[in-house]
Amino acid sequence: MSSKPSVLIIDDDISRRELLGSALAFLDQNFQFYGFVDWLQSASEQLGEEGIRLVILGQSQLPISLEKLIKDLQQRIPSAAVITLGEWSESESLPDDLNISLIGQISAPFNYKELLDQLHKAQVYHGSYASNSESDAGSFSSLVGSSQSMLTVRKAMSQVAGRDVNVLITGESGTGKEVVARNLHDHSVRKDGPFVPINCGAIPADLLESELFGHEKGAFTGAVSSRAGRFELAKGGTLFLDEIGDMPLPMQVKLLRVLQERKFERIGGTKTLEADIRVIAATHKDLEQMITEGSFREDLYYRLNVFPIEMPPLRDRLEDLPLLLDELLSRLKSQGLDSVRFQHSAIESLQQHSWPGNVRELANLLERLAIMYPNGVVGVSELPARFQHIDEPDPDRYSVQDEEQTDKSVPDTGGMLAVSALDLLPEDGLNLKEHLESIERSLIEQAVNRSSGVVARAAEALQIRRTTLVEKMRKYGMQRK
Repeated sequence: MSSKPSVLIIDDDISRRELLGSALAFLDQNFQFYGFVDWLQSASEQLGEEGIRLVILGQSQLPISLEKLIKDLQQRIPSAAVITLGEWSESESLPDDLNISLIGQISAPFNYKELLDQLHKAQVYHGSYASNSESDAGSFSSLVGSSQSMLTVRKAMSQVAGRDVNVLITGESGTGKEVVARNLHDHSVRKDGPFVPINCGAIPADLLESELFGHEKGAFTGAVSSRAGRFELAKGGTLFLDEIGDMPLPMQVKLLRVLQERKFERIGGTKTLEADIRVIAATHKDLEQMITEGSFREDLYYRLNVFPIEMPPLRDRLEDLPLLLDELLSRLKSQGLDSVRFQHSAIESLQQHSWPGNVRELANLLERLAIMYPNGVVGVSELPARFQHIDEPDPDRYSVQDEEQTDKSVPDTGGMLAVSALDLLPEDGLNLKEHLESIERSLIEQAVNRSSGVVARAAEALQIRRTTLVEKMRKYGMQRK
């Protein structure tokens, strides 16, 4: 009998627990018996609690309450579900924090179908507890999000991270497939080995074989020295094959052979090398459709797709946007860029964006805003035009109050001079040369007016040479006052 049973039976009725044991043995379940006295007096380390998924409570000859029993069980085996043999009158009045682990009851004579159903419910409870525990412990911390779709991803990752099997990560470009791959490596038995990524779509087809398997000196024109490939570099660790859907068919055949035999040779070499690696692949393409079209091998697909993980697009988990903003801004700060803060209206506008580029598009936007408004506050009007999905809630904030700026001598550019709107392109387009000239003319007039017509001072304010300013004033037909 296993020292780590999946079912623990605590019952003082010996004949009943033996009958239940026979039923569990028929269902191919490991189990272990205890009477209530033995259970309460046993040391935790003797029970192998980490393997217990279900506890079955019978009737006790001791004056002990169900509440006390479940409290004790939750302390010793927090991930185990509990069912009772027959009814316990106290089950109706248990506090919510205890009642959550009590998933049902069964009665003798035991029905195999009913018992199997309880075992399945216990498995679901155990899996849910393990997933929540990993989330609470900060596992996969670089994978940001608390939406249901991300909880599903985390649960799948927790199930496969410690198993040395191939994983296929699917999802649109920019959803964070490499982040998932790195997290799986960091929580695997190979975490002390290297994580070696390669983008199969970014390397020309005639060079991909050499990149993967390496080559010997003189194997082909230009091979002036021997070189190790990614399979060798990833020895003892993880090889991440990004955009596997872009791999040419001839290379798919060679990759399949390596995955099947766990052996390979360098190009031009005769020595057989061991492929001591774990393979994680990723793609944004529909590989099943590619199989139908004949552009991806079905046998390779099943070799890679041992455990699939699908990354949701950002538009399907917009509730994660505030958390993503905090995480990405923290990363920018660690890279030496200034941070920005967002008004609620700006976040509301971003949550209405469709995000075709997913998290990568969001990171790109934040980097741009951090450069434009270092340590500033971003409202709707500071967002680039294509991210403005709601009206500016406080347009008066952007009205020009300075009389000098509203001087009639400044050309009317339809509001294009507003600092927050410099990058806004009108729906019907504009003449870029004329627009830039109007901005330049306006700024020169403001500088000249503020310096009371002293050209040298105006040139200093504009940080250009005096002669350059004079030439520009002549160009626009402007006179000194």
